[in-house]
Amino acid sequence: MLRERLSRHRARKRINQLALVLSLLAMAFGMVWLLWILWDTVRLGVTGLSGAVFTESTPPPMATDGGLANAIVGSLLMTFTATLLGTPVGILCGIYLAEYAGKGWLGRTVGFVNDILLSAPSIVIGLFIYYGLVAPLGGFSGWAGSVALALLVIPVVIRTTENMLSLVPSAMREAAYALGTPRWKVILSITLRAASSGVVTGVLLAVARISGETAPLLFTALNNQFFSADMGQPMANLPVTIFQFAMSPYENWQTLAWAGVFIITMSVLALNIIARVFFRNKQS
Repeated sequence: MLRERLSRHRARKRINQLALVLSLLAMAFGMVWLLWILWDTVRLGVTGLSGAVFTESTPPPMATDGGLANAIVGSLLMTFTATLLGTPVGILCGIYLAEYAGKGWLGRTVGFVNDILLSAPSIVIGLFIYYGLVAPLGGFSGWAGSVALALLVIPVVIRTTENMLSLVPSAMREAAYALGTPRWKVILSITLRAASSGVVTGVLLAVARISGETAPLLFTALNNQFFSADMGQPMANLPVTIFQFAMSPYENWQTLAWAGVFIITMSVLALNIIARVFFRNKQS
């Protein structure tokens, strides 16, 4: 009996070691490609950076000057607008699913639809907004691009908000209810505050996702070679500019495309680091 237990123990230990080795190999395989991508982004992106990138608009082919100022401003405007539109909807829907829906049919339906939106290709969202907003209004616009991006923000914020609120201990809610606190005040003052760092992380994840989305903007905002802050007109943006410039045979456009990739990557990285440091200090 003892020998049998020892043999089973050794067998489980070998299986555990094998699983650990396979996991490490899989992690190393993924890290190799990730580091390769980051190295190329830094190496080629830094060479394309200059003061003109942030002060001049996109140039014509073979030009000796030019930058990405109009695309940067357009991306900032549409990303900010999409976050402003999508975040409240996502947070309120996440609160409903975590605090009110329970196991009812409406909650299950909303969760199922959210799962579909979460996994839907972004090009589908772009086509939906094109036929629902761009075609009826007769033109591309920054507003259409913002609405398309907002539809990508909403499911990410919903899922994160629901999960973070579900992690808040029920004892905190029960203690507040025992003191006669209304339910809406318990949610705003206790559960949502306790989950605030996780909710903000979800918003940042949504911003990181839409920052590099190209397909929805091809069907909604399109692009603009000139500087424009008019959201009612086609608007320049970094993802579409990078796509067009990277596919072109012109060297100056390709250089600017790598500079745009570097700007997006570093901006998302900096945003996540700042948020994590801020909330870590706040909680401590």
